[in-house]
Amino acid sequence: MRKIKVGLIQQSVTTNLSTNCEKLAGNIRACAAQGAQMVVLQELHNTPYFCQVEDVNNFDLAEPVPGPSTVFYGDLAKELGIVLVTSLFERRTAGLYHNTAVVFDTDGNMAGKYRKMHIPDDPAYYEKFYFTPGDIGFKPIQTSLGKLGLMVCWDQWYPEGARLMALQGAEMLIYPTAIGWESTDTEDEKQRQLGAWQTVMRGHAVANGLPVVAVNRVGHEPDPSGQTNGIQFWGNSFVAGPQGEFLANASDRNEENLVVEIDLERSEQVRRWWPFLRDRRIDAYNAILKRFCDE
Repeated sequence: MRKIKVGLIQQSVTTNLSTNCEKLAGNIRACAAQGAQMVVLQELHNTPYFCQVEDVNNFDLAEPVPGPSTVFYGDLAKELGIVLVTSLFERRTAGLYHNTAVVFDTDGNMAGKYRKMHIPDDPAYYEKFYFTPGDIGFKPIQTSLGKLGLMVCWDQWYPEGARLMALQGAEMLIYPTAIGWESTDTEDEKQRQLGAWQTVMRGHAVANGLPVVAVNRVGHEPDPSGQTNGIQFWGNSFVAGPQGEFLANASDRNEENLVVEIDLERSEQVRRWWPFLRDRRIDAYNAILKRFCDE
């Protein structure tokens, strides 16, 4: 049996970088103490979600990969003997930045990185101002615990990325995330948004016969410009099995560490029952490469 315990850290974030990192380190150690062999952190966990405004000074938050954060988290992974999935603001060179997830293996070395491919530009989520779209593509990262199909937040809405990861042998899909509500949304609308977010990723689990790990931040973060009421990040970090079933689900308000056992061999059985990859009509999908089929 190939069962691994995965830790998910759902936490709020302050404006103090060192405070955030030390708090994360404590939670990572707590998950490892509960038997977690892999720990996944939320999107851009070192800082507040700065993309609520377009401010060139925020580029000062970026750092090279490798750099100070990769040393910090690599040392933690080695100390605890875990695979650690992080999410960093990468400075590639002056004027060129990425939203980059970095994976460390149990020896503390970088197993690989993924640069966020789909970049949103919505009110309070002005990511196109900061991030160049990823140029690595959808390639799973091999670790000592298995092959990880790692993507980031906005990528979670696109079935193409999940499918490409699955077709290259990913054994689970992982989505570090920063998503929340605007205070003027009605309660019904908030629940529709949350339901859609959970449903689309559970659909990736079902369509690909793979477990899904989604880790979101929690808590309110104000809009520095004062133009909106800020974002109430909705938490609800979860793990779904290969039939979309919930294996664990965090709350929408509280900081939580979840440690969840995932049976990687169950995907084999599920794919035998539901052989979606076998029945794909790869001869009929050429139009998927078009922006829109006008004719």
